[in-house]
Amino acid sequence: MKWEAAISEYKTYLKLERGLSANSLEAYLRDLNNLRQFIIMLDATNTPENIDVKDLREFIKWLNSLGMAATSQARTISGIKSFFNFMLLSNIISTNPSDLIDAPKTGRRLPDTLNNSEIEKILSVIDLSKAEGERNKAIIEVMYACGLRVSELVNLKLTNLYLKDDFIKVRGKGNKERLVPIGQEAIKQLNIYTEKVRIHQKIISGFEDFVFLNRRGKALTRVMIFTIIKNLVKMAGINKHVSPHTFRHSFATELIERGADLRAVQEMLGHESILTTEIYTHLNSEFLRDTIMMYHPRSK
Repeated sequence: MKWEAAISEYKTYLKLERGLSANSLEAYLRDLNNLRQFIIMLDATNTPENIDVKDLREFIKWLNSLGMAATSQARTISGIKSFFNFMLLSNIISTNPSDLIDAPKTGRRLPDTLNNSEIEKILSVIDLSKAEGERNKAIIEVMYACGLRVSELVNLKLTNLYLKDDFIKVRGKGNKERLVPIGQEAIKQLNIYTEKVRIHQKIISGFEDFVFLNRRGKALTRVMIFTIIKNLVKMAGINKHVSPHTFRHSFATELIERGADLRAVQEMLGHESILTTEIYTHLNSEFLRDTIMMYHPRSK
């Protein structure tokens, strides 16, 4: 069975038999397409029913090498297991290779963060003489200034940039929109990228409103963001486990440690529950104040 047919049948199964929402459906298919891309890189002739446990373990190693957090890896593995369960139910395979794959442990701990000097190191190694340099600098500035999820970053639209008002509109989990303040350094770099670089790109139809584009004129993928960050962190000589989510954690940690109000940070991050935000602090009452962006080191 070819990949296209397998994915099409799996999509129908998720919609009709599992009754998944549009967002959940998108997440499951995204995980499967990441596996597909990896398998094609290994062997373009390999089909879904021929994948074995060795292939899946190599896939997980690849995700880990990109800096993907344990929680994201666990979610991806869950999605892959769902696909192979469908293949088994459909009698396409006789044994499930994902049965022998364990998800990484995801203890609720505070991950590595980057301080402002480390952010500067990462920015300093970006080669601005290359076409993608100004774009990559804008990516780092926006992630750190706004605390975006990687999915929110790659789906950021030009029509949702209100830079004269120091805000951007973000579509987060559950398709919920929120307004996020954006600092002057990020605004400056976004303007440089959009007005001096992006404007000269040939853009594929359907991607005209996406802020961050690849060299082919399409929206960047999540995997590409992981790769960009991995390479920049290595060049900067930073010996930490850094992923796109690290910038979100760093955003929140810097604000709370400098006295920002916990509920304000909750709103900025788009957390449903304040309990999710509490991972960044022990709720020391002396930490909490009335403002947020005035404390961020790159907001001035």
